[in-house]
Amino acid sequence: MNYSDIEILVQNDESKTVEFKKTTGELKDAMRSACAFLNTNGGLLVFGVSPKPLKIVGQEVSDSTKREISQALSSIEPIVDVVVEYVEIPNEIRNQVIVMRFEPWVNGKKPYVCNGRPYYRLESTTRVMPQALFEERLKSSDPLKFAWENQIASEFTLSDLDEEMIRGAVRAGIDSGRLPATAINETMESILQRWHLMDDEKLYNSAVALFAKDIKNYSQLMVRMACFKDTDKLVFLDSKVVEGNIFKLFSESIEFLFKHLNLYGEVKGEKRVEQLEIPIEALREALINALCHRIYDDYRESISLAIYADRVEISNPGKLPYPLTVENIHLPHESKPHNVKIAQVLYKVSYLESWGTGFQRMQEFCKMQGLQVPQLEVKENRIVITFVRENVNGQLNGQLNGQLNGQLNGQLNESQRETFNYVKMHEGCNTTMISEGLGKPFRTIDKHILFLLKYGYIERRGSKKNGGFYVKCSEN
Repeated sequence: MNYSDIEILVQNDESKTVEFKKTTGELKDAMRSACAFLNTNGGLLVFGVSPKPLKIVGQEVSDSTKREISQALSSIEPIVDVVVEYVEIPNEIRNQVIVMRFEPWVNGKKPYVCNGRPYYRLESTTRVMPQALFEERLKSSDPLKFAWENQIASEFTLSDLDEEMIRGAVRAGIDSGRLPATAINETMESILQRWHLMDDEKLYNSAVALFAKDIKNYSQLMVRMACFKDTDKLVFLDSKVVEGNIFKLFSESIEFLFKHLNLYGEVKGEKRVEQLEIPIEALREALINALCHRIYDDYRESISLAIYADRVEISNPGKLPYPLTVENIHLPHESKPHNVKIAQVLYKVSYLESWGTGFQRMQEFCKMQGLQVPQLEVKENRIVITFVRENVNGQLNGQLNGQLNGQLNGQLNESQRETFNYVKMHEGCNTTMISEGLGKPFRTIDKHILFLLKYGYIERRGSKKNGGFYVKCSEN
């Protein structure tokens, strides 16, 4: 940079990327602006320009001046390597203009601090960076380190986790071939450490989200459910708020869908096949994706499940990861889960079927049943998936509710009948016992149990934790 360049800068006055100081006597204040340049769009610090009126005056530069500059720069962290230029002033023997150039984002997205405080540039002024912006920058600089799922759950210990649920998840993973058979003999600590859900004796939030018996103060682990009479929210028929770990939220959400969506029967060959008006596989995919990929940082936000007369909406707080958009998400793409650990566990235990294909699978399931494909939207930092309710074949059997009186029209399929017969032979059993007794995946049995409960074949007695299932009506 030469003297002519300095003259042009002075003519254009201070800006978001330029600040003038009369002398290095203002180094302390100047370093705050330097920090702000580093955290914004970069900029120039120019010493030797008087403010009123703007005039190039320069200053005498000695070895002591250079040492002071070096010492002042050490107040900025992380350490920044700055080239300092000393520009000669025509017809001046002693005075020079000192120019420091600060490049933006040298340290990536991690914010710089000056004497422990972060600054940023707003037009031509330097300001302390707001806490929210500082935290956002930190998280952006190292997403894995600062992710909610990787934070220590200080209020929780191993005894706060549901061991039976963990063992059930392991069995499901073994049944699906995604976990080795030897995993069933591992200790809880070993399982959780293998899945990166704990460090030594400390649990991460991801462990709480997946397996906690009582979520305590984790209000974001919640699903709000409602069934409305019409196509708006003016009159509701049923509402429910469920709090708990991801597996509980998933199970209760599926049960709510079975309770309020219509079921119809279709004869295929010699068998009568029962189907929900919207494929349960597509709904499951939407729910598990909402639970897996939602942003958990904001404790005020929750997942929403809304059933209207014409549609079902499942929404969660979050946004599509770059470069995914509403327009291209249906195309093949690489999976970029917001909660990596939670996604990995759900995949290993067969709740998450495959990487990066969730929305495509939802569409395919609906097409196979002759329905409109679901629509995805991003509204006010929420991802909303909408399934259209249609009158499939004109034969929806929604009138079954209230007409069962202990007996269901139609017959169970072979797998459902097998589950029903097991309950009949072992009354008081729970889902885990049935899964082990029949040698079938927990998820499959859970689906059958929800069906049998909805249509009056069996009933649950006692609490969900300690109770069991009992036959309520005959199979035929």
